[in-house]
Amino acid sequence: MKEALYYEKLEGGKVHCLLCPQDCRIAEGKRGLCGVRRNSGGILYSEIYNRAMARGMDPIEKKPLYHFHPGALIYSLGTRGCNQSCDFCQNWHMLQPDASTAEITSRQAVDEALAEGSMGLAYTYNEPTIWYEFVLECSQAAREAGLANVLVTNGSINAEPFAQLAPFIDAMNIDVKSMDPEFYRKICSSQLEPVLATCRAAKAAGIHVEITNLVIPTLNDSDERFGELVDFVAGLGPEVPLHFSAYFPSYKMTIEPTPLDSLLRAQEIARRKLYYVYLGNVAARDGSDTHCPQCDNLLIARRGYRTSIAGIKDGKCDNCGRKADVVL
Repeated sequence: MKEALYYEKLEGGKVHCLLCPQDCRIAEGKRGLCGVRRNSGGILYSEIYNRAMARGMDPIEKKPLYHFHPGALIYSLGTRGCNQSCDFCQNWHMLQPDASTAEITSRQAVDEALAEGSMGLAYTYNEPTIWYEFVLECSQAAREAGLANVLVTNGSINAEPFAQLAPFIDAMNIDVKSMDPEFYRKICSSQLEPVLATCRAAKAAGIHVEITNLVIPTLNDSDERFGELVDFVAGLGPEVPLHFSAYFPSYKMTIEPTPLDSLLRAQEIARRKLYYVYLGNVAARDGSDTHCPQCDNLLIARRGYRTSIAGIKDGKCDNCGRKADVVL
């Protein structure tokens, strides 16, 4: 365990966690909503510091990041716990308090990434911001070693801790689950606005940002909700990639899977204002390739996780010369 950053002591031995918008006030011997930050003797500790649940090499497209070193493999690691409580969680087994973890130091993680020939480290699988002390330390060590840092996150983190972490993060995929605050409150036990604030802060910090939206029938799949999300992403920049992913029943949610027609409808709406719109968890003819927004030349071809650079030369479209919105 390690003493947590971003908390304050309260009367009666309680502590106030300041890491995320859950704003937990934690009594002696208790944990915050994330399940991994515990009050012991009036001090807040991270129980998952130097503890990983999963690690290994993944395609960068699996994060999903389509415009950040396409085709690369990245050393990926995660632990247990989350600061949201989504009824449809795909990795619910990683939320359990008895989920098995193994010791790993930040130095070991960086060395393993280097040994694998990885271009960087991805903090993923569970919610990495609740692993804050480790991620901050590890991202600093990775930066010193010349490696990139990728955060795959729900975006639910307070502004001050994010501002400290942001200088070491190169790319983020942020999950915007819905543009409806009530969806966040009822389905995720969380809040929408802090997530949107993280998206804006990441873009302003010069971090490469991509947005993912899991499309759930009857809950967030109306034209109105798609339009609100598209308007928000367009406000970040029309070049920001947006990924619509198909939902499948999981954990506590039994709604039927997302029909392909819903994803195609979302894609059609998004393409009116955004340059790059992708479909995930589904086989679609035009769901994953990257085309030049100026001349429609094929820039990057994808089949599953197999990726090839098809039409980019010297960072530009090899047909019309427009700068490609891709980090190579």
